[in-house]
Amino acid sequence: MKKLIVFAIVLAAMACQQNKIGYVNTVKLLDDYQEKMDLEAQFKVKADALTRKRDSISQSFQMELQAFQTKAEKMSQQSAQEEYGQLQQRGQYIGQQLQQEEQQLQQTSQIQMDSLVKKVKKEISAFGETNGYTYILSGGDGGAVLYGDDANDLTDAILKILNDKYGK
Repeated sequence: MKKLIVFAIVLAAMACQQNKIGYVNTVKLLDDYQEKMDLEAQFKVKADALTRKRDSISQSFQMELQAFQTKAEKMSQQSAQEEYGQLQQRGQYIGQQLQQEEQQLQQTSQIQMDSLVKKVKKEISAFGETNGYTYILSGGDGGAVLYGDDANDLTDAILKILNDKYGK
């Protein structure tokens, strides 16, 4: 009889224990996260500066080429070919330098965005653990939640925590 009562209590406890599940619209979360917006703005400024630099160098190089073409008419063919070859090499070198700067900027941007995503995932995990969630699913474009009750949407709560921590 005692075993039956203990079994009934354990069974009742297991039946009462439910998984607490929520979801986060990760697209909205990242789009509205102030640190991400600031990072994007920072990289846009750097990318715009790099574009202006590239345009300025290209314009200067085009003017140099035009000056050479005028000068080349008065030069011997061999001298003109040698100088043109040097101009081509310099143009290739400048192009490679600019391409390396652009790639470096993209790599830096990617590293910082990856770090930001890790921070967001860590915050979601901490939120879930602190608030007793068994699962927190990813919603939004490409997420695992096709439908979710708004009462289980944790996006705004987690976004507030992230923005509050970033603001400090």
